[in-house]
Amino acid sequence: MAQRKTKSIYTCSNCGYQSPKWLGKCPDCHQWNTLLEETVPSGRGKAHRSSEPAAAAFRLDEITSNDDPRKQCGISELDRVLGGGIVSGSFILIGGDPGIGKSTLLLQAVDQLSQAGKALYVTGEESCLQVKMRAERLGVKPGQLFLLAETALEAILDKVREINPDYLIIDSIQTIFTTQIESAPGSVSQVRECAGQLMQLAKSQALPTFIVGHVTKDGSIAGPRVLEHMVDTVLYFEGDPGHPYRILRAVKNRFGSTNEIGVFQMSDTGLREVKNPSEIFLAERAEDAPGSVVITSVEGSRPILVELQALVSSAPYGTARRTAMGIDHNRVSLLVAVLEKKVGMSLLSHDIFVNVAGGVKIDEPAADLGILAALASSHLNKTVPRRTVVFGEIGLAGEVRAVSQPELRITEAARLGFTRCLLPASNCSSVEAPEHLTLCPVKSAQEALELLFEN
Repeated sequence: MAQRKTKSIYTCSNCGYQSPKWLGKCPDCHQWNTLLEETVPSGRGKAHRSSEPAAAAFRLDEITSNDDPRKQCGISELDRVLGGGIVSGSFILIGGDPGIGKSTLLLQAVDQLSQAGKALYVTGEESCLQVKMRAERLGVKPGQLFLLAETALEAILDKVREINPDYLIIDSIQTIFTTQIESAPGSVSQVRECAGQLMQLAKSQALPTFIVGHVTKDGSIAGPRVLEHMVDTVLYFEGDPGHPYRILRAVKNRFGSTNEIGVFQMSDTGLREVKNPSEIFLAERAEDAPGSVVITSVEGSRPILVELQALVSSAPYGTARRTAMGIDHNRVSLLVAVLEKKVGMSLLSHDIFVNVAGGVKIDEPAADLGILAALASSHLNKTVPRRTVVFGEIGLAGEVRAVSQPELRITEAARLGFTRCLLPASNCSSVEAPEHLTLCPVKSAQEALELLFEN
């Protein structure tokens, strides 16, 4: 029999665009150096038509819903991010930097799930012995947990049919390959095809499936962008390598909010849930340090108090530096301009460094007033009162604008013992001050700084 000819095709690793020749820039997503060579059969052949009958169509009122479709995994922080638990037949993707704790989190979650049902943990990067050693270190109970060291998709599907598990974990999707495609594991075609077959398995058998995805240098999940469109939920595991805290954040969730976060602390025995992250992030705050201020951030339904730090110093060279960690760099530049123009502080010839303590990332505009107060505190070398918390959005005219959910922010500040809160005046009329907490409404950045540094 004559051997089937093959040809090379170049596929974009970001969006899946295909080209017969190599291009430096993808015409579809406009990313550079993302087209990778793949080998595919030259003959397309006839279109395949499934012999199985088409699925039946139902009216919406004919479909009965389960009263309790979610299953608790035993880790409340993970359940919070998933929207209250695991939905039957859901397809969940977890991404993060190498060594951040993705496998550890799933192994601890499957420890609880395997006590009530069968769970199959497929490892493509480690042997079963290596996974067992980590499970013993984490204190995972045997239960009905099955381990499988396999990378061939067909063998994995056969084992799923044999064991009939209640939960399936694939670690990781970049190591799985199917013999239907001749390209190497981890390529765009392999990741797309393997994820597609696993999605069909999850939906047809109502099998909750977790898959682990590698990330690229810029922090996005490696492989075609269509992978994130196929799954029901995309979770990112974030954390600063220099801090023990990890944040699990949902960037897509068909069954819940994408604003929720889960906070964990890495230890020798695995990940521990942080029930009160505000107390953890403020535990090492320095006494009477200029440039330090506490703000309230709301992630979904959870208010978190974090410390903002700023350092303003004269630039030894001609060009001043602007460095931001955990906060948007452009937002810092905007607030520096507001201080220059509306408040009258001369910061043009100063280096400015802004940091969110604890490795947390803040992306909401309610942190504006805190950034502005920290910059002014460091520049004036005056401390913000220790029991004062601030929040509010700053406009280009220097006005303080209202933010969402002020009640949650104020209640959390009062619970942790803060006695004064600077907030937008338009928010103050709609909330009641808790006991032992004084509300100080402000309308402009100038007014806020006068209240903070009046003494």
